[in-house]
Amino acid sequence: MANNKSSKKRILIAERNWLQNRTYKSAVRTLMKRCFTAATAYSQQPGEDNKTAVQASLNAAFSKIDKAVKCGVIHRNTAANQKSRLSTAVKQAIEPVAGNA
Repeated sequence: MANNKSSKKRILIAERNWLQNRTYKSAVRTLMKRCFTAATAYSQQPGEDNKTAVQASLNAAFSKIDKAVKCGVIHRNTAANQKSRLSTAVKQAIEPVAGNA
């Protein structure tokens, strides 16, 4: 247990930062899952409304990932890896047979 005033304050700040980081990470994971499900939905039922849903979810996920990097929640290489996974999944959904032809 903390004995002096500054260490008690540091414990409170660390807990506050932990909560903020947890919400950012959770939001990033949620948006990534939404993008993956939108991409699979588009690949099963191609349509203009599904395509716009995929693009909107991709943009939202990219935005949240970039903000998490800016706030120092996740490392920039981790963010680049996540964005690469998302863009690959979306590209596979939108242009599935381009590589096989």
